[in-house]
Amino acid sequence: MTKLWMVRHGPTHAKTMVGWSDIPADLSDTDALKRLRGYLPDAPVVSSDLIRASATADALTPDIRLPHDPSLREINFGDWELRSFADVEAEDPKTIRAYWETPGHITPPGGESWNAVRQRVDTAIDAYLAGGHSDLIVVAHFGVILTQVQRALGIGAYEAFSHRIDNLSVTVLEHADGRWTSGPINHNP
Repeated sequence: MTKLWMVRHGPTHAKTMVGWSDIPADLSDTDALKRLRGYLPDAPVVSSDLIRASATADALTPDIRLPHDPSLREINFGDWELRSFADVEAEDPKTIRAYWETPGHITPPGGESWNAVRQRVDTAIDAYLAGGHSDLIVVAHFGVILTQVQRALGIGAYEAFSHRIDNLSVTVLEHADGRWTSGPINHNP
């Protein structure tokens, strides 16, 4: 059995769609980081290679730090990157609404669909599951965590989007004998 402790990176305070842009996290809330570290097991830590996730992972001061993994990056928003929903909606209301309301094959111009994100992250997580860790801390992004919530709960993408994933929250998912179970989702220690 492997228990994944999925941590969302610290806040960026951006009010736009932030995917592959390398924006740092605000890690000034040392009390929140201390509570988070106290809640997590002593386990290897892997993170996205984007600085907001890698710096959050480093702030947890893990004993075992695995290499940053670009497969754990946030959704690639392409031409929508660093733009607000309202700005994109003013230009292309049909596509942006479809992307969020019927996630799946809809792709932002120059970006990736929800299904592509899910496939990318599933492949990465499967490789970590094959590594034989009993516990693994994964510091990543909203979309990355939701792909695995969708997978573990056996729900559709739209239903997965209904889950809130706060910065510095923990979502616990277990995998054993080919089956998934879910522990707390969006737990704020």
